Amino acid sequence: MCGMSGEPVTGLLMWDEAVTRYDFGPSHPMDPVRLALTMGLVRAFGLDREMEVRAAPAAGDSTLRLVHREDYVAAVREVSADPGVADGSYGLGTVDDPAFHGIHEASALIAGQSVAAAEAVWRGEAEHAVNFAGGLHHAMPGGAAGFCVYNDAALAIARLLELGAERVAYVDVDVHHGDGVQTAFWDDPRVLTVSLHEHPQTLFPQTGWPQETGGPAAEGSAVNVALPAGTGDEGWLRAFHATVPELLADFRPQVLVTQHGADTHFEDPLAHLAVSLDAQRAVQEACHGLAHEYAGGRWLALGGGGYAVVDVVPRSWTHLVGIAAHRPVDPAAMVPQVWRDEVYARTRQRGPARMTDGREAEWRDWDAGYDPADRTDQAVLATRRAVFPLRGMLM
Repeated sequence: MCGMSGEPVTGLLMWDEAVTRYDFGPSHPMDPVRLALTMGLVRAFGLDREMEVRAAPAAGDSTLRLVHREDYVAAVREVSADPGVADGSYGLGTVDDPAFHGIHEASALIAGQSVAAAEAVWRGEAEHAVNFAGGLHHAMPGGAAGFCVYNDAALAIARLLELGAERVAYVDVDVHHGDGVQTAFWDDPRVLTVSLHEHPQTLFPQTGWPQETGGPAAEGSAVNVALPAGTGDEGWLRAFHATVPELLADFRPQVLVTQHGADTHFEDPLAHLAVSLDAQRAVQEACHGLAHEYAGGRWLALGGGGYAVVDVVPRSWTHLVGIAAHRPVDPAAMVPQVWRDEVYARTRQRGPARMTDGREAEWRDWDAGYDPADRTDQAVLATRRAVFPLRGMLM
């Protein structure tokens, strides 16, 4: 996975067209066209020439068992061969996770991309790696949940630990709580999980309360910032910067794994935050900078949720790829017409014209003071009170 000279590459982009076979059907919100359109936009901006683009094999059973139970993997295989046997057991055959032919193969392929990306970053073959098809953070050790069958994020982290990593930080900015990853490492002090998400009172999976701070052997290793519905750019960015940099400075990760679900966006149909593309890009930039500051530049960036599949997801993740490639896309750039033609051909929709929502990504620093009447500040303070003392940090 090195360049022509044999030197490590700056950016590695995992892509196999077959990941679009992860398809729950035409009426399901997780339309695989969002993956195809993202790769199309990446190519339209020439970013595929700025990174090493690679496809990895599907994760095998021994890899899947780093996180998932053997009986669950067997059940997914059975349903994959005959979707008609799915009856809701193991979360398969539900409204959220309908069964389909090849569900094991497609899910394992996505997991394989994230695991291979983690291996490349750990071994120094690439400084940064992106798998925007990944970030399926709800899958549990023994069951599918929330559109997720195999938890590629948790599998990538587990592989890093297997390779010898002693401290891995996971930062999840999807609108939904990163519950599956938190569960996988609940009692493991080697993994710090940080999730910023809409409050569990108003959104699936109804977990991610600030009081969820880790198991007895790892108190303070799980961090949850539960933001009120309606939180916009300023509050979202303020919450991120009031928690994540201090935690990473304290934890000193050897690798930073981040999940960039685009469903925080104000156009997303399944949630209730009001974040712009520009704020999403600002957090991607921040994660990149934090990887360099605290993790020696070792950064694995994953996709996740996002159900505005034309207007939001491709632009957001193309920005992510550009940042990882050290070739960021100018927010003021016009979207290439060739891509807009592709959008129309695939969806009969008109694609967005620019790589911005026209917002300024600004926030008030936490050190500037706390407003006790502000609901976002209340959420941030609840998290700091719950976790920072457990880590010996000043609240």
